[in-house]
Amino acid sequence: MLLNREQSGKRWHLRPDGVGKVTGKLQYLTDMTLPDMIHGRVLRSSYPYARIVSIDITGAEAMEGVFAVLTSKDVPGLNRFGIATPDQPVFCEDVVRYVGDAIAAVAADSPERAALALEAIRVEYEEWTPLDSTEAALAPGAPELHEHGPGNVLHRTEIKRGNIDEGFAACEHIVKETYYTPRQMHAYMETEGGLFVPEEDGRLHVYAATQHGYKDRMQLSRIIGCSEEDIRVVSSPIGGSFGGKDELNVQPYGALLALRSGRPVKMHNSRKESVRAGLKRHPMKIEMQTGISREGMIQAHRVRITADTGAYATLGAPVLNFCTEHCLGPYSIPHVDVEGISVYTNNGVSGEFRGFGGNQAIFAMEGQMDRLAEIVKMDPWEFRRRNMREKTDPGSLNQRILVTDGLSQVWEAMDRSELWQKHQHLPADPSLPPWIKRGVGAAIAMHGAGLGYGIPDPAGGRLSLNAEGKIEVAFSYEEFGQGLIATLEMMLCDLFHCSTSDLSIIIGDTDRVPHSGSSTASRSTTMAWMALQRLQAPFRSKILSVASTLSGIPADELITGIGGVWRKGQLPPAVTANDTTIDSRVVVSYVDLAKHGEAEEWTFDTHFEYPTTPDNVVGGHYLYTYAAVAAEVEVNTLTGEAKLLDTRHVVAAGPVINPMGFIGQIEGGSVMALGFTLTEDAVMQDSRYMTTNLDTYLIPTIRDIHTNLEVEAIEELPEGDPYGPRGIGEIGSVALAPAITAAIHQATGVWVNRLPVPRDQLIKSLDVQLQEGVNRS
Repeated sequence: MLLNREQSGKRWHLRPDGVGKVTGKLQYLTDMTLPDMIHGRVLRSSYPYARIVSIDITGAEAMEGVFAVLTSKDVPGLNRFGIATPDQPVFCEDVVRYVGDAIAAVAADSPERAALALEAIRVEYEEWTPLDSTEAALAPGAPELHEHGPGNVLHRTEIKRGNIDEGFAACEHIVKETYYTPRQMHAYMETEGGLFVPEEDGRLHVYAATQHGYKDRMQLSRIIGCSEEDIRVVSSPIGGSFGGKDELNVQPYGALLALRSGRPVKMHNSRKESVRAGLKRHPMKIEMQTGISREGMIQAHRVRITADTGAYATLGAPVLNFCTEHCLGPYSIPHVDVEGISVYTNNGVSGEFRGFGGNQAIFAMEGQMDRLAEIVKMDPWEFRRRNMREKTDPGSLNQRILVTDGLSQVWEAMDRSELWQKHQHLPADPSLPPWIKRGVGAAIAMHGAGLGYGIPDPAGGRLSLNAEGKIEVAFSYEEFGQGLIATLEMMLCDLFHCSTSDLSIIIGDTDRVPHSGSSTASRSTTMAWMALQRLQAPFRSKILSVASTLSGIPADELITGIGGVWRKGQLPPAVTANDTTIDSRVVVSYVDLAKHGEAEEWTFDTHFEYPTTPDNVVGGHYLYTYAAVAAEVEVNTLTGEAKLLDTRHVVAAGPVINPMGFIGQIEGGSVMALGFTLTEDAVMQDSRYMTTNLDTYLIPTIRDIHTNLEVEAIEELPEGDPYGPRGIGEIGSVALAPAITAAIHQATGVWVNRLPVPRDQLIKSLDVQLQEGVNRS
């Protein structure tokens, strides 16, 4: 089904936060202010790698208007944070490991005074030579950046299956290639920040962007040295995250400064500060050697992954796990030898990012598929079909996964698409100058959802009728632009035939919501849907039972609807909230129902775990989303510029709850993937950022984004599937890069193995081709 307003036939739901966002009236967490608040700033390292000889804060402490100056000596609890491995100092004690490392923090009565206080702090360093690459960090004799070693290795992974040497020996053709991917910025519009408020009762209220409020609360409690219940984290709405705010950023500093000063403290990173200290996508080097039989069947696949995790761990290990799992693609391969390593360096910290290692792995694996298809002179899409896994096959870690037809469905839909058909018969355009070349490429992907086995992945939710007579749902998820609130509204309206005016949606507030896990790993939609499936029956039964008692009408003759409980058969199929006769037809209103019984009688909770593989394979996923992407690209062979002209996404992710949100996620992921492929790279030299602001970091603009994007949703799931709609926050971002590079190859004959696509390398390759042609003639 093509998803657009004219063709889908589905209702389109206006985002409840849409007007506030486009008018600028919506208050983000970094917009919050209080009359008596002060301003916090962090002093960060001048060097990527050095010993701290001394820190002198007396000058800053003596300044008028300065309320607090903190160093490592002022951390009452654990002077470390990290969502999985707490190895990053809140304040460095004796060594700095990257240019974003925190040395001290100040709070003053104005941002300008806080900046002057930072300048008054004197730090003496003994500069050391940074480990500015994974090769340098792994070299014999390299200094160890962390005591927990061994060496500078954060994490290792492997997949071994069959006999790799025998597999290659039996191959007719072997392709060996090394792929390189960039250090990409999340580039959210709202940089890191928030408001930190010490309350009179001794509690701390934290209003700061995060994708995991409960996890932040846990980490902050360890740093502050208090109970988790002494901290309230409000984490929504957020002006973009894409994984970049899943880890603590300004929270430790704002919290400590607020508690020391006794005043509300506001922190808000400048863009330069965000670039310097914020997380990035892991740059990776992926070496692949893949062999096929004479008939074009993959026999052997050897992979070596090297990921630069930077100075600290954050989620570097799970990212490598995910990349390892996905570097086999959706293919059946008998002989496999995969090894991955995540390496500490003195570069900026790499962490969680939309796609979570899948982008790098899929770019490399799909590149191999195109190269192999060309060797055997086979259509690349047909070559993929011959090697695709069967739906009942285990996953790449040999784990059982949920059986669906998603993979074959997206392949077939793309095979018959008009855009992909152009690949075989790309028409020449006589109106184009001879240096403009066009091509079409395609790629396919299966992408795991959820955190994977071995990582705690709690889910749940709360459904109640509150005192105001609203159907209230509460989750610990956050709204950071993905349209979660609109999706929840649509789910609830479908379940209870009610209006949005009957609803109250509470998210992202640890004082008001149950622990339902993080808003990450494309899990929120599925988990919310599953929670509501569990909660709807007891909640509806309670409502109808009380309504029956109050009205004298048997419960089996009643139904929930707009404004309250109705008689069955009297609720019109197209009733609207503007219908003036609604009140007269409601048997019992939700407001009147709420007056009967205590609040706890109207409250229903559920707790469960995100579904994981029953084979208990660490890191293995159970639920997958499938996608195929085709792209038409135009290449200027004089400048090396590649321009995306047309794309088609086919996504198998179960029922589409919110069509507008579905398209928005695929469009947004596609634009982010476009930057990953063609323009974005946070360049570092000697472990220092060369791109220090967005003026030199090339995010795709509206001029780069083509308007011809089609999204086809495949909604069918096997009968009895209990998991409902899958999240699609990442699937739109993972397969565009190989589709674009395949299109570049068709246009120019040049294989691209490095992202973003290097224009100079492309021009040089084309010059070589031209010279070879001249020599032959």
